[in-house]
Amino acid sequence: MINKRLITSLFLTTGLLAGTAASAADYVIDTRGMHASIQFKVKHLGYSWLDGRFNSFSGEFSFDESNPEAAQISVQIDTGSLDSNHAERDKHLRSDDFLDVEQFPDASFVSTSASLDAQGNGSISGNFTLKGVTKPLTIEVSSVGAGDDPWGGYRHGFTGTAEFAMSDFGIDYNLGPESKNVYLTLNVEGIRQ
Repeated sequence: MINKRLITSLFLTTGLLAGTAASAADYVIDTRGMHASIQFKVKHLGYSWLDGRFNSFSGEFSFDESNPEAAQISVQIDTGSLDSNHAERDKHLRSDDFLDVEQFPDASFVSTSASLDAQGNGSISGNFTLKGVTKPLTIEVSSVGAGDDPWGGYRHGFTGTAEFAMSDFGIDYNLGPESKNVYLTLNVEGIRQ
């Protein structure tokens, strides 16, 4: 999370590895058409789930079906675009108790390795940066589909999930023992360039 474009690309990279008619190619995550999302959830005091999303992010990836383990991905997230559908809560989540968006306006993910099957299912590992801290993160990926679009382009779609402890990234605000981990879901659609 350091440069407004790195989390969604994780899942796109997985898609790159999916077996399709396309060979080595570069893809851009379709955020303009809003065919991608980065969502999160965390337990609130252990009694319910708090859901939210990041409304502004970007990313890109490369994929060669004949060599899926060479796939690369990068995603950048605007942490100030956090949206949990509650203005006062969002203000708190953006504060230095949590994301400290004034000091750390970006989060990112950059892949370092991929372990995927011919359909693009498996995992993508890389470096996740949030609140100025970089740690390894693995995303479990599932291929949704790939093919031509109605506008003459070619697309890959994937979904991915990951989990991390807030304390690993310097977020120590106490919401109770059941609220220590964040669960991410990334739904991405890449447009071949």
